[in-house]
Amino acid sequence: MNTKRLFGRLAAASLLISAVTTVAEAQVTTHRVPKYTGPAQARPVRSTSSYSSSSATDGVKFGIRAGVNVADVSGDAVNTFNDLAEYTKGAVTQEMKPGFYAGLYATLPLGPRFAIEPGLGYSEKGTVLTGRIPLEQFDFLNAKVTATGRLAYLDIPVLAKAYLTDGLYVYAGPQASVLLSGKARVQAGALGFNALDTDFDVKNQLRTVDFGVVGGLGYQFQNGLGLSAGYDYGLSSLDKNNNFDAQNRVIKASVNYSF
Repeated sequence: MNTKRLFGRLAAASLLISAVTTVAEAQVTTHRVPKYTGPAQARPVRSTSSYSSSSATDGVKFGIRAGVNVADVSGDAVNTFNDLAEYTKGAVTQEMKPGFYAGLYATLPLGPRFAIEPGLGYSEKGTVLTGRIPLEQFDFLNAKVTATGRLAYLDIPVLAKAYLTDGLYVYAGPQASVLLSGKARVQAGALGFNALDTDFDVKNQLRTVDFGVVGGLGYQFQNGLGLSAGYDYGLSSLDKNNNFDAQNRVIKASVNYSF
């Protein structure tokens, strides 16, 4: 074989291999992601939302609530008793009646810091009136009469809740209360002995539905537990025959759990 022809073929093969290699490297280079040499870019950090925000984005929540009521009655009928108390030099006194409250509720989110919360609960209300003989010569008898109004209602509130900070909220809204039972207990005694202890059913003399407004504040923890305190302000007169004007007043505190 001619030496020149051999070198020519070798040179041609070398050029062909070089060309193929160059094309392959170019194709690989076009598919590489260029290395970023600028300043490091911070990755987005997902912020942790407060309980009030997360509770709104988590959807509907249900819960249970239980607590205590301290109830009273306000109005013309009570003013009459107060006038009697002045006439008898304090012989009749009015006291707030303790009671029990328990119920269910649902929290319906409207945004990151707002919600509507309808509920249903059993609530004990009423008042206590205590009278004594105003004459000093009978003080040794310690004679007194106690009349206790014991009212039980099914409360149906529809509350608007607004979160002020993480977990802390205020609430307010209308409430309808359906009368379940109404009784008056009269107790009389002297020298430490009970001479009278009688219950009277007064439900048929009272209005079946009591309308009012409620408001208060509370705190909801991230574990589902919560605390709240509020005030119920009755708008309807309790007497269905309108013989006297009296409205429910209730201070309440409760513990709740949302799930």
